[in-house]
Amino acid sequence: MIKILANDGIDPIGKKMLEDAGFLVDTNNIPQDELPTRLQEYDAITVRSATKVRKALIDACPGLKLIGRGGVGVDNIDVDYAKEKGIGVYNTPASSSLSVAELVFSHLFGGVRFLADSNRKMPVDGATKFNDYKKAYAKGIELRGKTLGILGFGRIGREVAKIAIGIGMEVLAFDVFPFNPEVDVVLGGGYVAKVQVKTANKEDIIANADFISLHTPFVDKPLIGAEEFAAMKKGVGLVNCSRGGLINETDLISALDSGKVSFAALDVFDNEPTPRQDILSHPKISLTPHIGAATNEAQERIGVELASLIIQHFKG
Repeated sequence: MIKILANDGIDPIGKKMLEDAGFLVDTNNIPQDELPTRLQEYDAITVRSATKVRKALIDACPGLKLIGRGGVGVDNIDVDYAKEKGIGVYNTPASSSLSVAELVFSHLFGGVRFLADSNRKMPVDGATKFNDYKKAYAKGIELRGKTLGILGFGRIGREVAKIAIGIGMEVLAFDVFPFNPEVDVVLGGGYVAKVQVKTANKEDIIANADFISLHTPFVDKPLIGAEEFAAMKKGVGLVNCSRGGLINETDLISALDSGKVSFAALDVFDNEPTPRQDILSHPKISLTPHIGAATNEAQERIGVELASLIIQHFKG
């Protein structure tokens, strides 16, 4: 019997699919430092973002036949090395796109109306400083008619564009790979409108966008740093629900403090799971703890897709 360690969990529907197919599924988490020994008891492992499957762990488990990633990015897996060893590596890039895109707009709507800072301060002294806060947060803006620059126009970037178009934003899209600029925007009653987004290079987006959302893979150096902040419009808003390390966090704080960036929203951080305190406490940063794909609907889709891939791998 094939034994699978779902070390970061798996949706119950996906688990049942695997069990019905004759697999044994263990959802008890094994700490990272114990995996080199205990993973040898399993034929496959599924992970999300918490568990790392690096070369040393792969070498310690010669019987490992499959690594599954519930989600998009595989930065926590040494994919090429695993494939060299004949190990199947699978992820679920389509299942969580909508959930991540909706989180982007949760942050954008909150950012333009100062919700993150207001929700921090109102419980503390809203009863005594109500009028002060009313004045402080009275200069919000609308998203409609503004320009959203999307750096990275894969599945998630496309979903972000659809929402932006639906609320009346202009979209500028960039990707290092060729892409189809036409997106299907689903409207009420199931009506689908085909819309062409404007394409642009990275420099044009940096210079012209009112808001910028990042959706690129992990890179060796930050995509956004001091040079890029200097080229942005004053008052730009910045969202990263993609990968930690895409933004130089020190430069971000400087840009926020100077007023060049009006607000930032971060779902991912350089040093997860222990983000730096000046990021966590900054009044102009909206924060979530890497939950882009963490909706019930997305997790069910991820579980089903991952289970289907595992069954196909072992049973053809």
